[in-house]
Amino acid sequence: MNGPNLNLLGTREPDIYGSETLADVERITTEAAAVSGFEVRSIQSNHEGVLIDAIHAAREDCAGIVINPGGLTHTSVSLRDALVSIAIPFAEVHVSDVYAREEFRHFSYLQDVAAVRVVGEGAAGYASATSQLIALIA
Repeated sequence: MNGPNLNLLGTREPDIYGSETLADVERITTEAAAVSGFEVRSIQSNHEGVLIDAIHAAREDCAGIVINPGGLTHTSVSLRDALVSIAIPFAEVHVSDVYAREEFRHFSYLQDVAAVRVVGEGAAGYASATSQLIALIA
């Protein structure tokens, strides 16, 4: 699950976010999950409500969620509430090292409730988060 502006991966500030695209991220995540026999359903939206609806839907058929909430990381109590309310473990991923950036990026509404947190590993962080989350689920 990817939040606002992540559709621009590969072209958006490549010095910060790298050259991998959202399609690359989805492929990396799918491959990491497949190693353990899991399937991935991908979604990206620039709209908070769409992401919340997808989180609610995940309770029907998902064992876990890998999420890069983008800028909603630092602003969305609603996204946090949705993730906590469905009682499915989730991994929070950030492509860039948020702690090496502006101070407002150091805080995450998800950090204390995420089962896994991966920060600053680029697109490869999605594979790491997926593998760690599967290890917790299995």
